[in-house]
Amino acid sequence: MGWMTTVTQQAQALELGGVRSIESASDHELLAAIRDGDESAFQELVRRYRNPITNFIYRMLDDYERAVELTQETFIRIYTSASRYEANYSFSTYIYRIATNLAISELRRRKRRKFVSLFSPFNDDNGDPVELDPQDDKPLQDQTLIEDERRKAVARAIKSLPEKYRAAIVLRDVEGFSYDRIAETLKLSEGTVKSRINRARNLLKEKLSAFM
Repeated sequence: MGWMTTVTQQAQALELGGVRSIESASDHELLAAIRDGDESAFQELVRRYRNPITNFIYRMLDDYERAVELTQETFIRIYTSASRYEANYSFSTYIYRIATNLAISELRRRKRRKFVSLFSPFNDDNGDPVELDPQDDKPLQDQTLIEDERRKAVARAIKSLPEKYRAAIVLRDVEGFSYDRIAETLKLSEGTVKSRINRARNLLKEKLSAFM
């Protein structure tokens, strides 16, 4: 489609109960326009959410190229299912739910295809094996390298979390979602969300103890 390239600001107006600019339309109004075949409305949604969704999936996978691909898939699903969209909750919750499901499916696919893995002899509280993530003990030369190593350590630590913890902690501590919004996105109770986030934080503290 070419809609994943940089979207040019468009001067044309969008009919939404009166003439108004496409940039001022709400997400729900844009979805309604997409149902009517307005391509510019879809481009505006891509402009608004492309970077946040790419960043979110990247945090889940620690793989930028795959994050870009799954972001494209997220918008394809938004486009093809526009006629079935019901504005019962915020559009941002809807799109993050799609992105979360795609990221989790990718994690599970990778797990199935992982023929050789290095695991510790210990399991987490749910009986799932915890991957070993050997640290690089090479001396760091300056503050820039220290910050770079810290960033990589955080990415490795998040990547090593079980998928059910990963989605919750990224939505909360990276994306800044409220607990009730995370619960709606993941279709979980708020209590379960808080429990998973607390567990994820404790696991991250253990994995990042050298940087604390």
